[in-house]
Amino acid sequence: MTIPKFLHLSQNYCKKTPYRGRGTWRTSLLLALILCGASGAFAQTVAPTDFSKASTNEKLTQLDQRVTAAQSSADNAWMLVSAALVLMMTGPGLALFYGGLVRRKNTLAIMMQSFALMALITVMWALVGYSLCFGGNGPLIGGFEHAFLRGVGADPNPDYAGTIPQSTFMVYQLMFAIITPALITGATAERMKFSGSVLFMVLWFVFVYAPLAHMVWGKGGFLNASLGGRFPTLDFAGGTVVHISSGVSALVCALYLRKRTGYPQQPMPPHSLVLSFIGACLLWVGWFGFNAGSALASNGLASSAFVATHFAAASAALAWSAAEWLKNGHASALGAISGAVAGLVAITPAAGFVGPIPALVIGVFAGAFCYWMVTKVKAIFKYDDALDAFGVHGAGGTIGALLTGVFAQQAINPIFGAGKAVGGLDGHWAQVGNQLVGVLIAWGFALVGTIVLLKIVDMITGLRVSTEEEEAGLDITQHGEEAYNLEA
Repeated sequence: MTIPKFLHLSQNYCKKTPYRGRGTWRTSLLLALILCGASGAFAQTVAPTDFSKASTNEKLTQLDQRVTAAQSSADNAWMLVSAALVLMMTGPGLALFYGGLVRRKNTLAIMMQSFALMALITVMWALVGYSLCFGGNGPLIGGFEHAFLRGVGADPNPDYAGTIPQSTFMVYQLMFAIITPALITGATAERMKFSGSVLFMVLWFVFVYAPLAHMVWGKGGFLNASLGGRFPTLDFAGGTVVHISSGVSALVCALYLRKRTGYPQQPMPPHSLVLSFIGACLLWVGWFGFNAGSALASNGLASSAFVATHFAAASAALAWSAAEWLKNGHASALGAISGAVAGLVAITPAAGFVGPIPALVIGVFAGAFCYWMVTKVKAIFKYDDALDAFGVHGAGGTIGALLTGVFAQQAINPIFGAGKAVGGLDGHWAQVGNQLVGVLIAWGFALVGTIVLLKIVDMITGLRVSTEEEEAGLDITQHGEEAYNLEA
């Protein structure tokens, strides 16, 4: 029955009623609408079954689209926050941590190196860095398909993160590329030219960091555990790519540049442990973005990595402090924050593969081992790793990568497929061998690449400041300013 016919019937009905007021046509229209609704409902009950199914399927499709959009929005929000947290680790976190550990005359110089890398690596990343790390599918290095960020936009890259825009994945990985060379500056503090540092770090990023990042995280990379690697190395957030590479390179730089003038006879204590303390706390907080963000989604794996990160940092801080207390009769603030950073370094490759209790164990091992490296091994070999970049990051990253092979469990992250063993606790002890291969490749690549690049840069710009400039301080000689104005 059509609407005009309904209106005609309802009009006749209204004329027969005692009431003839202004609401007649309104009543007619209301009755027509009611009758149309009833007719539609009746039509639905007698409509063919196929139409009913099509309607239901359409609703389910819409619901699925809304759920997917909500998941994508949640994942994207978490990843953008994580990217900001990782950037905070470089500036202000690392800048304050390193800035407080040097002498006062070198405060701005060491902080400036971290800040300069925030700008330099960002530009390099946009030009070729992202493409070299995550473009192509070669075993050693990526391609140039994403050079100048070509093709990097709002659409996800399903090979890496299927629920977030590729631009979000790109900028998140950029923050890792920024902090990695910045860690090296701790070993060369108080004696490296700013010009030499800039050139070396740019070259190191292209020829050391990018190949390692692709080998471990890139599609088809030689060490990639989930995308076709020959030796599947578990590295959830950068034990090999970030910490071993920077720590070993830091040792090579320290040896190449030789000791600071007056070291070790002249005392060179930190000028402000307050700055370092604040920086270490910012590093601890930022590390949640570093590790938990590496789940690349707002999910249970991110929660697991978050918990493991926190537990390892806490147990490592206690382990370092306990070792220091046994030796010196007290626990220092510098020791506690150094231990926490060592624990954060060691749990980085394991964060997405281990539970809370193994994380505590890894933290204890890292705190004790890094303490031994900084206080004993460094004294035996007498190298001048000014801020212990190798003792914490190189050593901590190495032990963390190896212990990942021991404690990784498929119950936490079934990276090799459902029901397949992951690490030693699952009965897959061969994974420790894969981890060892990854560690050795990272060590060798960083050693050889750093030596070659140092020699090249030394010939072009020179690397070390003069004795007079070193004694005056790098703040004045390299930047023409001072960290503290004490004239007043």
